[in-house]
Amino acid sequence: MKYPLILTVNDERFELEVPANWTLLDVIREECGFTGTKQGCGNGECGACTVLLDGKPVNSCLVLALQVNGRSVTTIEGLSKEGKMHPIQDAFIAHGAIQCGFCTPGMILSVKALLDRNPKPKEVEIREALTGNFCRCTGYQKIVEAVQSLAGK
Repeated sequence: MKYPLILTVNDERFELEVPANWTLLDVIREECGFTGTKQGCGNGECGACTVLLDGKPVNSCLVLALQVNGRSVTTIEGLSKEGKMHPIQDAFIAHGAIQCGFCTPGMILSVKALLDRNPKPKEVEIREALTGNFCRCTGYQKIVEAVQSLAGK
């Protein structure tokens, strides 16, 4: 059985019918076609599936799709405007904060949420904001440096 779901993803309205057991991650990837959000662990521990739900970071693998009815979601694809990358994306590239890239969308969205609420975070606050995002490739230092380069801009 499927249930109606209306949500906005990256400023685009979607009217869907989805099974009750689908997660927000399922909807974003399978119905909306935004594949930048990655399925990592599937149980909320790695942060690869992080998106912004009404501006706050959530693990989309843990949120049932029907819980977001009428709400707004931003994925990594939603950060680029008019063909230009978001300054956070530019900073990650400039500072070599990307290795394999699997965790990067979730990291960038967590950073966006941090900078939206605190434009001048201290290093400890940056590291704290990234605790829900696991990267197997880096030591996080370049990621922290990328965020620090944006602080206060």
